[in-house]
Amino acid sequence: MSLIGKEVQSFNAKAYRNGEFIDVTEENLKGQWSIVCFYPADFTFVCPTELEDLQAQYPTLKELGVEVYSVSTDSHFTHKAWHDTSDAIGKITYTMIGDPSHQISRIFDVLIEEEGMADRGTFIIDPDGVIQALEINADGIGRDASTLVNKIKAAQYVRNNPGEVCPAKWQEGSETLKPSLDLVGKI
Repeated sequence: MSLIGKEVQSFNAKAYRNGEFIDVTEENLKGQWSIVCFYPADFTFVCPTELEDLQAQYPTLKELGVEVYSVSTDSHFTHKAWHDTSDAIGKITYTMIGDPSHQISRIFDVLIEEEGMADRGTFIIDPDGVIQALEINADGIGRDASTLVNKIKAAQYVRNNPGEVCPAKWQEGSETLKPSLDLVGKI
């Protein structure tokens, strides 16, 4: 069943952020736009390239009012150790959530049960805590965080402009569509 349009269920987790261990719940995902980025495991190969790429987009996402959270089934202690030893991960300033209980990975339906790891899942969550977009990739396929900027802008536009939708390849400032009978069969 799709998670689109569903409110994020309650959870409680430990996380690592900027030299500190913090508590994170579903409430942290409310009040602003959020991106939750699941990845299989710390100290791996594709994962650090993705998380470093996400960090490169983080300032732009922050300007758009977006908070970013990465999640793996490793602990918050493992996140700190990785942060302290990897040049790529050492750049990260967003919150790295530990999910060793698999609670959050199950809530977002990305847990690979037999491996105890999460799929590569990216979720865009609106200020009400409702999932507006998601993407799941196979383990060997890394993600491009730059695509999140336009997805966030489109999601924000649609939220702020009821009755309008953003077509494929929509860019901020370009035309949108107003679905109506007049458009049926004309696009």
